[in-house]
Amino acid sequence: MAKMGFIGLGNMGLPMARDLVKAGRQVTGFDLSKPALAAVEADGGRQISSAVGSVAAAEAVVTALPAARHVRSVYQGEEGVLAAAPPGMVFIDTSAAATAPSAR
Repeated sequence: MAKMGFIGLGNMGLPMARDLVKAGRQVTGFDLSKPALAAVEADGGRQISSAVGSVAAAEAVVTALPAARHVRSVYQGEEGVLAAAPPGMVFIDTSAAATAPSAR
């Protein structure tokens, strides 16, 4: 997959996004932090203004988020990435968080 969306460009996500760029992938990154967005762009990626926007620009989407509530808020609901995804979209969650529905 050449076009990758990346949601969560923090301590774990930014190095992973950088590695994808180095490997020749077209990375579109989203984060709430403007410095993180600038960093991914400086490394050859492209920044995007919303998590859902990453779906339209990618063949696969990677998430690296801090807690289960963040994972759920990005993926679920009418405005979540799952609702916006075309059939066959690949999602890879690398978040170091318990994501079970009962997790708080």
